[in-house]
Amino acid sequence: MSQDAHIKLLIVDPQPIMRIGIQQVLSRHEHISIVGEASHGQDALKLARHTPANLMLIEIETNDRNGIDVLKQFKREFPHLNILVFSTHREDIYAIRSLRAGASGFLNKHCSATDLLQALQQVASGLKFISPEVTQEMANNLHRGNEEEPHKALSDREYQTMIMIASGKSVSDIAKELSLSAKTISEYRSRILIKMKLRHNAELTHYAIRNELVE
Repeated sequence: MSQDAHIKLLIVDPQPIMRIGIQQVLSRHEHISIVGEASHGQDALKLARHTPANLMLIEIETNDRNGIDVLKQFKREFPHLNILVFSTHREDIYAIRSLRAGASGFLNKHCSATDLLQALQQVASGLKFISPEVTQEMANNLHRGNEEEPHKALSDREYQTMIMIASGKSVSDIAKELSLSAKTISEYRSRILIKMKLRHNAELTHYAIRNELVE
């Protein structure tokens, strides 16, 4: 798709005011049509099944499911749908995970309207959009591997569980939020501690705070 080709866009974001703002920013561009919007991952999947679209703009925090899981399901069901993640999450942590899950690009919400338009056009054309910050992070990873940052060796689900534990949530709370059993979450916790060479939740929380993974 060329930059002048028509973009049929789905917007997925849990905040109505953000969806309205995006629509206002893009309304002046005749080559972009917003064909649908959703606040939740499951609603977005239902919408995509009967709404022709060639590009999706998604916040990976979609309330009802882990955003990385939503990305993976979208790519399974709609392999030709280009996806741009538009998120408040830190680029150095979530961008590479998003790209691995099937996204075509990652853009932080602190960007300008011009940056958003450029990213949409680039992703719609079939290219990847990678910001200078993500490019630098990828270069750093090639240089040092994962030795200095063991959390990067965790799977997406393990990483999500680690963040929730470090945020003070109990095993039962995490299990309920992720629709998994408490036993499964406990197994994730054990694997996380082994992979990261930590002894207990207190050390895990300290690690997450020290590395600015949680506030």
